[in-house]
Amino acid sequence: TCPQCHRSASLDQRGLRGFQRNRLLEAIVQRYQQGRAAAAAAKCQLCDRSPPEPAAVLCEQCEVLYCAACQLRCHPARGPFAKHRLVPPPGHPAAPGGGEAGGKAAGGGCKVPTCAEHDLENYSMYCASCRSPVCYQCLEEGRHAKHDVRALGAMWKQHKAQLSQALNGVSDKAKEAKEFLVQLKNLLQQIQENGLDYEACLVAQCDALVDALTRQKAKLLTKVTKEREHKLKVVWDQINHCTLKLRQSTGLMEYCLEVIKENDPSGFLQISDALIKRVQVSQEQWVKGALEPKVSAEFDLTLDSEPLLQAIHQLDFIQMKFPVTVPPVPLLQLEKCCTRNNSVTLAWRMPPLSHNPVEGYILELDDGDGGQFREVYVGKETLCTIDGLHFNSTYNARVKAFNSSGVGPYSKTVVLQTSDVAWFSFDPSSAHRDIVLSNDNQTATCSSYDDRVVLGTAAFSKGVHYWELHVDRYDNHPDPAFGIARINVVKDMMLGKDDKAWAMYVDNNRSWFMHCNSHTNRTEGGVCKGATVGVLLDLNKHYLTFYINGQQQGPPAFENIEGVFMPALSLNRNVQVSPCSSVCLI
Repeated sequence: TCPQCHRSASLDQRGLRGFQRNRLLEAIVQRYQQGRAAAAAAKCQLCDRSPPEPAAVLCEQCEVLYCAACQLRCHPARGPFAKHRLVPPPGHPAAPGGGEAGGKAAGGGCKVPTCAEHDLENYSMYCASCRSPVCYQCLEEGRHAKHDVRALGAMWKQHKAQLSQALNGVSDKAKEAKEFLVQLKNLLQQIQENGLDYEACLVAQCDALVDALTRQKAKLLTKVTKEREHKLKVVWDQINHCTLKLRQSTGLMEYCLEVIKENDPSGFLQISDALIKRVQVSQEQWVKGALEPKVSAEFDLTLDSEPLLQAIHQLDFIQMKFPVTVPPVPLLQLEKCCTRNNSVTLAWRMPPLSHNPVEGYILELDDGDGGQFREVYVGKETLCTIDGLHFNSTYNARVKAFNSSGVGPYSKTVVLQTSDVAWFSFDPSSAHRDIVLSNDNQTATCSSYDDRVVLGTAAFSKGVHYWELHVDRYDNHPDPAFGIARINVVKDMMLGKDDKAWAMYVDNNRSWFMHCNSHTNRTEGGVCKGATVGVLLDLNKHYLTFYINGQQQGPPAFENIEGVFMPALSLNRNVQVSPCSSVCLI
């Protein structure tokens, strides 16, 4: 009887030798043993001990094997030895080709397996009915005449594909399990922090209730500690359980990957069905809910400090459902609120020990000129950045929380001042993937011969702005384009071909204006290496003007320009550009 599956099997006169040998497992074990033997054979060549210590590294320049102690004594990583390259010794698993010898001995050097029934015949077909490889003589004898017999190579590839597909599922679950373990460990930290917060609050309340609360304080602290320990125990149990499952899945994955590496079709098909089932069973063990915490980090405890003094000795934690009311006032985190150019970032949080649920927040901002507040963000996040504000303006911001019962009160108002002068670099987060940025995102080029778009980090909505771009490299007469664009501009073609960008594209002799793929105002005067291209954006009079080396290129290029715009540029690998100045004129 099999000790694993408990199925019974009948033995013939050959006994256990009548079972088919698992040649793939034999090959893996043999390769592992040969690798260990090769690693053990490498001994330190400078050891005074007898026998010498196993070698830890090999110096490629000295061609000497060192153990760890001799390396520190005879081959320090300084002076003339600092440039020597130390590698793992031959036969070590980490050494280049460390497992190659074992692999050849176990795989490529072995004989082609022959039929168990006919020693002179090689396996060439696969009987799907019997689930075993067969030779031509087995077919001629007629035992598999009415069976589903298929080509050995085709079945080998098919089963390998099935195993690989099943492994993908286990791999995904293993990845989720690792992320879940990180989540659980974060949960441990949150439970610790929340537990400490509750303890601190409890101590503060009890200290305020004079001597009569001293004895009760110890009892209440014990309950908080027990609750925390209970939650920690539940999470640790879940971590251990998940770790065990993950270890089992990881071991199965590593074994399956080793099996897939083998080139013995018959040996592979010999175990592939059982292995596929094991992988599928391993995948099914990650049932729905297995990767969800069993406890939360929140402590459903509250201290009732309102009763009169005579009720102090009956004071206890109350487990109750609080009536849902509007959320309390959010607290602005002033240390995290900041401005950058014409963008402001605000952060806030709810007060500690707040039991009322929060479904979201409403952030309001005035117009920068003392006007009415307007909603700029509604959502669940507690950090928000607002772009495209006016330069040199003072903004007032406030936030409030809401839930199903209504909207809570406003927070205190925070005052934020935007920058007096605009400055920008190129934005890597919104640039096309072929754009190559360097010099702290101050220099842009491209890895493609096609035109790609990159935007600046500043956004303009009011005032007069002028900036210049320096052409650092200009090869083979490309057509870079300079101008402005909205955030959702198409980035895989020349700037100005869609309706989200207004640009001037230029070669070495002339320039054109372009918007919505319409070319206008051809003007003499091109660019070369060292040229400077200027862009004047007047959002008070709503027009856009271009300059090359200080010379205006025709009349104002575009009129009726309104909205929020960012400096924009399109170029290919033959051009490199850097901003050289930026000024907010008004």
